[in-house]
Amino acid sequence: MESMRLFSVSGFLVLTLMAPMVPVSGGRGSKSCRFPAIYNFGDSNSDTGGYNAALADIPWPYGETFFKQPSGRASDGRLLIDFIAENLGLPYLSAYLDSIGTNFRHGANFAVGGSCIQPACGYSPFNLEKQISQFIHFKARTTALYNQRWLNQKLPPHKIELPRPGDFSKAVYTLDIGHNDLAYGYLQHRVEDKIRASIPDIILQFSQAVHLLYKEGARVFWIHNMDPMGCLPFSVMLYQPKPHNVDQFGCVKPQNEMAKEFNRQLKDKVSQLRTQLPSAAFTYVDVYSAKYALISDSKNQGFVDPLNFCCGSYGDHGHHVDCGKQVNGTVYGTSCSQPSRRISWDGIHLTEAANLWVTNRILNGSFSDPPVSVDEACHQS
Repeated sequence: MESMRLFSVSGFLVLTLMAPMVPVSGGRGSKSCRFPAIYNFGDSNSDTGGYNAALADIPWPYGETFFKQPSGRASDGRLLIDFIAENLGLPYLSAYLDSIGTNFRHGANFAVGGSCIQPACGYSPFNLEKQISQFIHFKARTTALYNQRWLNQKLPPHKIELPRPGDFSKAVYTLDIGHNDLAYGYLQHRVEDKIRASIPDIILQFSQAVHLLYKEGARVFWIHNMDPMGCLPFSVMLYQPKPHNVDQFGCVKPQNEMAKEFNRQLKDKVSQLRTQLPSAAFTYVDVYSAKYALISDSKNQGFVDPLNFCCGSYGDHGHHVDCGKQVNGTVYGTSCSQPSRRISWDGIHLTEAANLWVTNRILNGSFSDPPVSVDEACHQS
């Protein structure tokens, strides 16, 4: 869930070095798919620079923990997509919309903060259909350029910073999107029945996007479901929950119920996609349950109150101040002293420490259907 204010959270990324493996179980054993590339589609949960490149700059202290500078990510450090890349032994993904310092040899990131599945969402012009269209253009252009450079310049394939044409069908396609579709409904003050009634059409548009990717050669899909949006500190502040509509951890129950309904329909659609596209392998990842497990056991896991956030403020000056922003010349949106002890970075997005915790639960298949690790996701159930 995001607002336009909170989407000034993308930046500049030039890292293309191989990253160390994140410590999750799995590994590159005999069943490893050895994916040569990742193609990601989504919103600010997995945006590595698209919003910054196309729409707005992001301020310090985003990126302070790992990159030591604004990095194009809505966090103090790495996101789930970064840890997925590390686990697969691949470089961090360059944003498709960023023309500076990019390397698309091992994939590209089409995610943009604020994006929705449906086109008329109100946050970002780069909805899922547009992201797929960009991928189709990217695939056609890079294939032509790759062949041209190899033939005309006689460069060896490993010297060309473009994806090998044959790698598109061997890559893993990750999708983490849909949060803003529901959030937009709440921010427009729509009644919950209307928000719920919109879910089937949103899921249908998601399915159509997957079919387009399949037509372009995609065969392995790693699909994240919806977060527990009612547990976002921003949600709790904005909707002022009452005792009858909050759970024991302070999360807004109606919003979490809406997210669970979205996830139920998404899981059913993924099951249908397995039947419709039998040559593809689909992994449905229950990120909701992993994140809720962290929120419900935050103290035992080394975190403080999950409804507090690290960067930004909401208090005496009367309204929410985004991370890194000022009010009347005074900086209110500063970061906390120990981001590693917070679950929420800015009231909406996770800290790197929380992202790592979730990563260590989902990449080994513990929260997946079928229960396969990410590096074995090419194997059909």
